[in-house]
Amino acid sequence: MEKKVALVLSSGGARGLAHIGAIEELEAQGYQITSIAGCSMGSLIGGVYAAGKLAEFREWMKTIDRKKMRELTDFSLSLNHVAKGMRIIEAIMEFVPDVPIEELPIPYCAVATDWISGREVVFREGSLFQAIRASISLPSFYEPVKRDGMILIDGGVTNPIPLNRVVRHEGDILVGVDVSGHDYEAQWEAHQEQTEKRKHSTSLSQQILNRLIPDNLDFNHYTILSRVSSIMIRQNSLLMTQLTKPDILVDIQMSRYDGFDYDKSEKLIALGKQKTRQALLQHAECLSKIPKEMHRAQ
Repeated sequence: MEKKVALVLSSGGARGLAHIGAIEELEAQGYQITSIAGCSMGSLIGGVYAAGKLAEFREWMKTIDRKKMRELTDFSLSLNHVAKGMRIIEAIMEFVPDVPIEELPIPYCAVATDWISGREVVFREGSLFQAIRASISLPSFYEPVKRDGMILIDGGVTNPIPLNRVVRHEGDILVGVDVSGHDYEAQWEAHQEQTEKRKHSTSLSQQILNRLIPDNLDFNHYTILSRVSSIMIRQNSLLMTQLTKPDILVDIQMSRYDGFDYDKSEKLIALGKQKTRQALLQHAECLSKIPKEMHRAQ
């Protein structure tokens, strides 16, 4: 019996590379992905998969280090963004050709946000890479995409895990992979541990730095706004999973990786596989208990 999946991939920056591991684990366990929807990094991974180029994308990601990341960042002097965001898209288009979304072998959609109206925008047709580019437009970092009188920014602002947008087929299973969550307490404990080590270091250079660097250097305007944004996206994601409940939710909360750890692709992919395997096992265990409970009830 075929196990068909309507797959939804969340936003999450580099953490979204875990989506690759999730897809690989689903296929390894015999699931057939029959439709896909994504937001931000989830739209990129989902679009590359729908185009049949996920293996090539994974191999390309292995070449990404900090130096390559700088090369792929087309910095801008604009007041509303840091990077234009086209260099990374053009690099991926070298091995993933742009195609009309409606010509992909499986139904696909990407979610963006119109900055002018504040509304969610769903791409179901037109240029695959224009849809992806709009969906990944991280506010203030990537240049917004102007289209049809709209100014399009990251879809995570309005719908970080678009479970309600994926095309459904009769008998399929709705699977959501959410990488929007952070284990904030674990991050804080690790930070405190590093701070204590720095304070008690016997290194002369570190002792000099301790005098020059304030203890609360990491607690600033940027980190506060970044944390607030992450918390809001996470809460919207949790709300969406309640409004449109998936049959299987792979919830990957991370304490070790952030949104710009693109040079750690293999570790993130392995984490995606592991968490998906656990979620599928839990789902199978729940299904196995249903007949027994029904039998006892009788």
